[in-house]
Amino acid sequence: MGFSFACQANCSHTQARAGVFHTPHGIVETPRFMPVGTLATVKGVIPQQLEAANSQMILANTYHLHLQPGEDIVREAGGLHRFMAWNKPILTDSGGFQVFSLSEMRKVSEEGVIFKSPRDGSTINITPERSIQIQNALGADVIMAFDECPPADATKEQVQAATDRSYRWLKRCVAQHQNTARQALFGIVQGGIHLDLRQKAVEQLAELDLPGYAIGGVSVGEDPQLINATVRHTAPLLPANKPRYLMGVGTYREMAQAIASGIDLFDCVIPTRLGRHGAALIRGKRTNIKNATYKRDYRPLDETCSCYACQNFSRAYLNHMLRSQEMVGYIMLSLHNITELIRFTQEIREAIFKGTFATDFAHWLNDEADN
Repeated sequence: MGFSFACQANCSHTQARAGVFHTPHGIVETPRFMPVGTLATVKGVIPQQLEAANSQMILANTYHLHLQPGEDIVREAGGLHRFMAWNKPILTDSGGFQVFSLSEMRKVSEEGVIFKSPRDGSTINITPERSIQIQNALGADVIMAFDECPPADATKEQVQAATDRSYRWLKRCVAQHQNTARQALFGIVQGGIHLDLRQKAVEQLAELDLPGYAIGGVSVGEDPQLINATVRHTAPLLPANKPRYLMGVGTYREMAQAIASGIDLFDCVIPTRLGRHGAALIRGKRTNIKNATYKRDYRPLDETCSCYACQNFSRAYLNHMLRSQEMVGYIMLSLHNITELIRFTQEIREAIFKGTFATDFAHWLNDEADN
């Protein structure tokens, strides 16, 4: 099976849509939240638990896997799917965001980026071609173009320069990419909060007729209302017959608003990061389970949740685990949080089919809702 995307239902009051993205390792029903497995593992959660959480696609990180263990080892092991025992779709990001976060350790040129490895100080040169070569070796279903991600405080001139360079790099990625039957290369729309730059970027990328498109650079420190305005303007411009992916976003409000703008896919480290800090997502509210108020709370985290934590443990037990710094507490919260974000996007998908998305999720579609 190759790659295709089909829209199955549309919302009559918004740009929201429900669809299905076909990949060689299975389907992804959209809209969908994708857990992040940076180092070929979703922190603290094993593949069997991810499947139970209804995960259909997960992410891994090109930059981190290049540093450790190295793409050659992953390829020799049979590729990412076999290496991490995950037989469903995988997406690898290009490493661009991580490289550009090393502001004091890297040098950018038209050729690519040279930086010092934070592991051993060795010099590493990542070009668009090298990023694609690494991702080809890793073997994910969806691979991302190498792009330049400007910071939120960049001037418009700096953002324009980065956006133009990202387009030139994208064309080099397309030329380098050989395994088109097994790996779909997505382009990334940059442009910061400047809508004219976003529109120009979309027009340029759409001409390349890629298998899918992502909106990048909207989770790098901007005000949430600016993020919403940027996505609301950009998403409907992207080709309707291709999947649309909003990178690095995973709060309830941001996802609901982005879905209303026509976005299909999301990823974020929020569920496992919150879990490692003792916080649970309970129907939209971040709750610190380490608080003393839960020491004698014998209810599950969420009586409506089907995850292993909610079906087996009380808040009191999880509070005890967290206060004792036992790993099972952090693992259970991470598993619950992943399940909850996937369930949230599943419920939106169902509401789109029923024609009730705009009313059922009205609370999350305004700018005042809690995350």
